[in-house]
Amino acid sequence: MLFLHEVHEVKGAVEEEFEAAFRDEWMPTLAESDDARLLWFCHHAHGSGVAYNVVTITALRDGATWESLARRIQRGDLKGWARAVDELRHGVRGKLLFPVHWSPTGDLDLSTVPTDGRTHELSLYMEDTGWPHAAIDDYVEFWGTGYYTPMQERAARLLDIQAVFQLAFGTGVRKEAILMQKIVNERVLMHLLTHDTAPEHRQPGQFMHDALAYRDRWESKLLRTSAWSPLY
Repeated sequence: MLFLHEVHEVKGAVEEEFEAAFRDEWMPTLAESDDARLLWFCHHAHGSGVAYNVVTITALRDGATWESLARRIQRGDLKGWARAVDELRHGVRGKLLFPVHWSPTGDLDLSTVPTDGRTHELSLYMEDTGWPHAAIDDYVEFWGTGYYTPMQERAARLLDIQAVFQLAFGTGVRKEAILMQKIVNERVLMHLLTHDTAPEHRQPGQFMHDALAYRDRWESKLLRTSAWSPLY
C-alpha cells in the first residue's frame, strides 16, 4: 500500500471552498471503489506555523492505483477537478510514502474507512518528520525500539502513534521518515511546549539523547483535523 502525502498552501479567502472540494468531490470519488481512500484532512493549527496550510493523506492500494489516479488527474475525468483546486491554492507539495514494517496501520482495510462526511470532535496531531544522518533503516528500527515501544508502555503518554512512514524510492528526499501521532493528553502537550527537556531525559539510555546518534534534523507540526476527516 502507498500513501500520498500532500501539503497544500491554500488561499486564505477560499479555504472553505478548498475544504469542500475534498469533502464533496475527492473523498466520494475515491469511494467509488475500494482501491483508494482519503484518510486525513488536517489544518496546520493557527499560531503554530505557516497559515492556511492543509495536510492530506490518501491511501492507495498499490502502484497501479496511483498510476490510474494520476492519469485521471492529468488527462481524464478528474482533470477539471484538479484545475479548479489549483485555483484555490498557491501551491502543493506531494510525496509518496510506504508504511514501515511495524507501523500501527498494518494491513489497512480501505473498505472500513468512512466516506460519508460524518462529523465528529476535532483532534490534534503532532506530525514529526526526521531526516537522519544515519542509514534510514537503522533510524526506522530505532524509532520502533527506542520510541514506539516505550511510548506504548507509558501510562501518562502524550501521543498515540497511529502511522509511521518512510519515503518511497524516487519520490522525494530519500532519507526521510514521518510519524503521524494523535495528541491524547493536552496537559502533557502544554508542559512540553512551555518547559525545556529535563536534564535526566538528556542522559544515555533516554530517547532524546540516543536519537542524536541517528538524527539531529527533525520537524514537528501541530495539525488539527477537520470535523469530517475520515480518520481523527
